[in-house]
Amino acid sequence: MDTNAAADPAIARHAALDARLLKAARGIKLLSEASWPARVQQEFLAELARGNVALPQVEYAKRDHAAARRELEAVAAECDESHPLGAYVADSARQWAMAARLLENLGTAQAGECAVQLFGRPDVALPGNGPSVREAARHFIAIAGELDHELLAPEEQVTVSATALQLQMQNDLDEFFGARVITVELDPDLIAKAAASATRIRLRDGAEFSDYDRHQLFFHEALVHSLTALNGREQHVLPSLALSSPRATETQEGLATFAEQMTGSIDIGRLKRLSLRIEAIAMALDGADFVQVFRYFQQAGQDDAESFASAQRVFRGVPVTGGVAFTKDAVYLRGLIDVHTFFRQCLQRDELRLCRWLFAGKMRLDDVRRFAPLFEDGTLAPPRWLPPWLQRASGLAGMLAFSLFANRIRMDQLHDAVD
Repeated sequence: MDTNAAADPAIARHAALDARLLKAARGIKLLSEASWPARVQQEFLAELARGNVALPQVEYAKRDHAAARRELEAVAAECDESHPLGAYVADSARQWAMAARLLENLGTAQAGECAVQLFGRPDVALPGNGPSVREAARHFIAIAGELDHELLAPEEQVTVSATALQLQMQNDLDEFFGARVITVELDPDLIAKAAASATRIRLRDGAEFSDYDRHQLFFHEALVHSLTALNGREQHVLPSLALSSPRATETQEGLATFAEQMTGSIDIGRLKRLSLRIEAIAMALDGADFVQVFRYFQQAGQDDAESFASAQRVFRGVPVTGGVAFTKDAVYLRGLIDVHTFFRQCLQRDELRLCRWLFAGKMRLDDVRRFAPLFEDGTLAPPRWLPPWLQRASGLAGMLAFSLFANRIRMDQLHDAVD
C-alpha cells in the first residue's frame, strides 16, 4: 500500500473498503449478461428473409447476486462520505448493487427501471439548461440526413475485413505501447462490431470496417476504455478504478467520444448512429416494441444486420414488447457535452492537469476534482499512459481556446446578416 495510505487512517480505511468493493463487484458482468446470444440475431434474420417478422425470443439465465448486493450495501454504509475516497467508494458500491439488481431481474420491466437509475433517460436536459438529450439527437439526425451522403467521399466508403483490421489495429497498438499490451481478437459470437477490455479488443468476425471505424476503435475503445482500465490497475489505494463501473459510464463514453472529436475520427455517420440509438430508446420507453424499433433503424438507412444489432442494444435485458429500455446509449451525447464543457472549464481555470488525471482510472468528472489533493500528494498515481492528443497540451489548448471563442458567435444573427 502507498505510504500515504499507511500513515492516514482514513485513506487506509477506505482502501480496505475499496478492496471489498472490488471483490464483490467482479462477478457482476452487466453488459455481457444482459446481451443476447448471436443465435437470436441469426434466427431473426433468417425468418426475416422468409418474410416472417416476429418479436425475438430471448431467455436469460437466472442470476443470484444477493450476497454481492449485501456486501456492497455494507461497504457503502461503512464509508465516510465527507472524505473524497469515501464518497467515491460509497457511490460506486451503491451503483454496483443497482447493476446486480438489474441482472437479477433480466427480462422484466424492473430491469428497465434499474437501467434508468444507472444511465438516465433521453428526456433529461443537457448542462446549462440546454435542450434534452433527445432533442440534441434529433438535431444531429436532421443534419446527417442533409449532409451524410454529400460529404462522404468515395474512398471513405471502402471497407476492410475484420481480419485486415485486426492486423492493422494490432500493429497500431504495439507501436503505441512499444510491446504487446492489448491483444486484438476476432469473435464470431459478438453482436456489436467491437468490444474492449483492459487487455483485449474483440472485433466481430465477418464484419466490414471503414477507415473511420479503424480510427474510432483506436482512439475510442483502445486509447480511452482500455487505457483507463490499464491505468486504473496502477492504483494501489483504489484498484476499483480499473473496473468499468456503471457510475462512470457517462464520463467514460463522453471522454471516448470526445477523443474521436479531438483526433478527427468522428464522422457525420457516427454522430447519426449515436443519435438514432437515443431516439430509439425514447421510442421504446414510449411503447415501441423491438420490431418497430428495428424498422426505425431500417428506415434510417441501416441494413438488416446493423438494424438488428442497434435494436438489440435498446432491448438487451428488458422485455421486447416496449415500454421499457436498456438506456445506456443515452449517455453518449450527454457525456460528450459534459466532457467537452469540463475540458473548456479546465482551460479557463488553468487546470489542464485535471484532464490528464481523468485518465488515471475509470472515474467521473466530479471524482477527479475531489481527487486532486490525492493526486498532488501521491496517494493516487498519475496515468501511466496518455493518448497522443492529450500529451500535446499546447495543441489541446489551442483547439479548446478556439472552441471557447467560436461559441460566442451568434449563428442566427450571422445568418440574418448574410441574408
